[in-house]
Amino acid sequence: MTETGFLHPALFYRDAQDYLDGTLPFVREGLETGEPVAVAVPGENLRLIRDGLGDAADAVRLLDMREAGRNPGRIIPGVLRAFADAQPPGRRVRIVGEPIWAGRTAAEYPACVQHEALINAAFEGRVVTILCPYDVRRLDERVLADAYATHPTVIPSGSGGALSSWGYAPDAVVARYNEPLPPVPDVPSLGFDAESLSEVRHLATDEGVRLGLAGIALENLTLVTAELTTNSVVHGGGAGSLRVWGEGDHVVCEVRDKGRLVDPLAGRRPVAVTQRGGRGLLLVNLVADLVRVHTGEAGTTVRCWFARGPR
Repeated sequence: MTETGFLHPALFYRDAQDYLDGTLPFVREGLETGEPVAVAVPGENLRLIRDGLGDAADAVRLLDMREAGRNPGRIIPGVLRAFADAQPPGRRVRIVGEPIWAGRTAAEYPACVQHEALINAAFEGRVVTILCPYDVRRLDERVLADAYATHPTVIPSGSGGALSSWGYAPDAVVARYNEPLPPVPDVPSLGFDAESLSEVRHLATDEGVRLGLAGIALENLTLVTAELTTNSVVHGGGAGSLRVWGEGDHVVCEVRDKGRLVDPLAGRRPVAVTQRGGRGLLLVNLVADLVRVHTGEAGTTVRCWFARGPR
């Protein structure tokens, strides 16, 4: 691929050989032309690529997306931009990124597809190519249709060539998946304002302990509660409400306020070292296991998941 500017093709594959036929030439071409290359895909596919590259794998940044991208909101700032921004300015970068796989949960998927749509804005004007594989045998038709909407070009299984996407509409995808979050259990809602920030944070931490969080997960719950409640006071009308509950293997915290997020990349965009402030939602995305957001005229809800017990 010798084109200039930002390229974001979806690669449709049916089996391991199809996967390797689509990814290995992409990676090797980048290495041959001196481009920095990263591969961030689920562990089983990472092993396929590593084995297929042989000794050349040592020149590639390899990441297991099940870990690095378990929260889709972390992928742009913590994986893609972290790699691309570390390269010399103006140098083309290649990345294989697979954020959607058959094991993704229903709670995770809306954040995944919004991530894929927002990549286009996050890298606009950059000399970067991000190839996104999709398993056409194991992913359902809705996921594949969304891939057409979030990628300007697609590479059909077995074709080897990129075609313009018939359904490309990333802004529409971001808006469509800005949906009200599913109902939650009947748990107490703790109101807060500037005077009660410290109290509500301690209450959230105590509830996390009661629900089985410990160690770094508990520290992350405390950090997220602090960031979100402060954001509500500063940007969300001066007050808000907090709820914490258990959900399967996770503890969930939710903060609601009357503010409205107008920037869909908020929390997904890296922040310059010299910038004052603006890191709250970014920190939330970097430490939580999943973040879902709904914003509208009535206000904003941010819901975060933290795994109980060792990962």
